[in-house]
Amino acid sequence: MHLILFGPPGSGKGTQADKLVSRYGLAHISTGDLFRSEIRQKTEFGNKAMEYISRGELVPDALTIEMLRARVAALSDVRGFIYDGFPRTLAQAKALDEMLAVKGDAIHLLLALDVPEDEIVRRILHRGLSSGRPDDTDEAIIRNRITVYHQETSVLFDHYAVHGVAHRVNGLGSIDEIFDRLCRHLDPLF
Repeated sequence: MHLILFGPPGSGKGTQADKLVSRYGLAHISTGDLFRSEIRQKTEFGNKAMEYISRGELVPDALTIEMLRARVAALSDVRGFIYDGFPRTLAQAKALDEMLAVKGDAIHLLLALDVPEDEIVRRILHRGLSSGRPDDTDEAIIRNRITVYHQETSVLFDHYAVHGVAHRVNGLGSIDEIFDRLCRHLDPLF
């Protein structure tokens, strides 16, 4: 099972991913966490990634995919994977599709958490009270992150909708209500 949990910053992906991991025995793969882990362990991947990060550049897609491929291969005892924060661009989606196709696999489901912009801003500002992240406390920065998401990332929904695997899920309500909506899509697959 390969699932992309999708949505703008502050839509609740991390919270829901944790609950889905527990319920279905999936591995949560966050590229941000993956980069930090590889850098902390001073692996070859981590050292290469750090070269780009230290110059303020994005880690190239090819290196990200190689790190992802190695992580997926190392986690062979799980029922599936939740990709969080990846892919972010159409090029990354195509690279992920190619990586999975080599093993005769594909993305089974993309679940997009649908949350209005003002609610996202409210959530992130609230998170900013405890996150320690300066980008979580400035409304202009938050709105810019949402704009970038809509310009660069939201096209991925259409990419996977063509294959009939992309679904929008109402991201408003309690954590458990949202979780139940997500599970309605996943339960038939398990």
